Amino acid sequence: MGVPASSTLTEQELPWELRDATDGGRLELVVAWSLDEPNRVGESARVDGARMLGRGGEAWEEDRLRFRRWRPGQPGTAEALQSPRISRDQVRVRPEGDQHLWVENIGRCKLRINGEERGEGEARPGDTLTLRNTVVLVVVRREPLSGLAGLLPPVDFPFGGPDAFGMIGESAPAWRLRAELAFAAASPHHVLLTGPSGVGKELAAQALHGLSARGRKPLVSRNAATLPESLVDAELFGCARNYPNVGSPERPGLVGEANGSSLFLDEIGELPSALQAHLLRILDLGGEYQRLGESRSRRSDLRLIAATNRDPEALKHDFLARLTTRILLPGLDARPDDVPLLLAAALRRAAVETPAVYARFFGADGLPRVHPDLVEALVRHRYTLHIRELHRLLWRAITTSPADHLALTPEVRGELSLSPAAAAAPPDRAAIEAALAAAGGRAAVAAEAMGLRSRFVLYRLMKKHGIGTDEPGGGTAR
Repeated sequence: MGVPASSTLTEQELPWELRDATDGGRLELVVAWSLDEPNRVGESARVDGARMLGRGGEAWEEDRLRFRRWRPGQPGTAEALQSPRISRDQVRVRPEGDQHLWVENIGRCKLRINGEERGEGEARPGDTLTLRNTVVLVVVRREPLSGLAGLLPPVDFPFGGPDAFGMIGESAPAWRLRAELAFAAASPHHVLLTGPSGVGKELAAQALHGLSARGRKPLVSRNAATLPESLVDAELFGCARNYPNVGSPERPGLVGEANGSSLFLDEIGELPSALQAHLLRILDLGGEYQRLGESRSRRSDLRLIAATNRDPEALKHDFLARLTTRILLPGLDARPDDVPLLLAAALRRAAVETPAVYARFFGADGLPRVHPDLVEALVRHRYTLHIRELHRLLWRAITTSPADHLALTPEVRGELSLSPAAAAAPPDRAAIEAALAAAGGRAAVAAEAMGLRSRFVLYRLMKKHGIGTDEPGGGTAR
């Protein structure tokens, strides 16, 4: 049926236009540490207007910040913080644009912004707000993840704890990663996991395999950097009995072992391109290969999950082309609100492995005694090795802290690189116009110069500021 001549459809009715309207996300405060309500770490409160942080009273009741356990499809109950150390009306909070919050302390508990005592000031994503000896909050921008729940397997693990594959995180990036892994697990395509060292690519590979139909068989794993160049064919494809020497046993190789399962090759970028070429045939439809010492071809129905912390473009181009599904794992800089949860899990694991840790740093209630300054500093630390680095800093604190609590010791402080704001403000109209002029109007070049992820991010900013472009495919904004 055609559209009646009297009807006019607008772009705002298109689903991608509706998505663009909310792409910027929303500012939230997340509990990173609480003395009186430790079970509320990880809960978040949306700041979508002038709000009051406090226990409650006659004023501000409709606009009071209420924290909840945010999970896709599980809104949960929202309640104000109830610590008796917090005034009924403690901190006024309001968003200024979509880039930062303005906070004003009016209660009796002293406020620190990024470790500095302040009566008022602005706070951007990645910044911390600390009410002395009471609560530590971190500012985040949470993307709306509508429809995410439908992509996820049943969520049946405790809030803040590890999921079925050991992954920890309640942040938006953590949930988006889980959804991407679940979606990819249902497809037959080979997968490339990317991201910096220490972000948990091995756990992601286990999740991909475990959520797939191949999960009934064990995951076959190997660090590609350990494959010796002279023996790579034997390691990958195996060899016949009595080859290369009489009495040599038959070896199935990694490819044979992974038949009907998944093969995880970590650090695939460390495998020279000439050796990457050895895998091309097995990755094509049919999975054909030959064992050394055999003339007949075999087939292996495997799925390759490769991982690298290098630029994917550094891989051999025809090998990379066969890894049709690519998933980027977020670093801790993209999810600072998960740092306290990861810290708590690592501390509990340390207490199990080393009973002296439990004796020194856990109270009679079974809860760890951690100084808020340590949590605040670890949230703001700029990580290069991410979860591995967090674990190292934790052990540094364990070995240098007093006997009764985990502290921000001088030794730990000396290894930290603190950032007052984890995310810089986006460029304004003048900066965008200057970058476009310098790039001759080429959006892709201008986006790279400004440090944006892609030209499409620039297009959205141009649309927001009413800047047009004549570049083909640029989505001219008027």
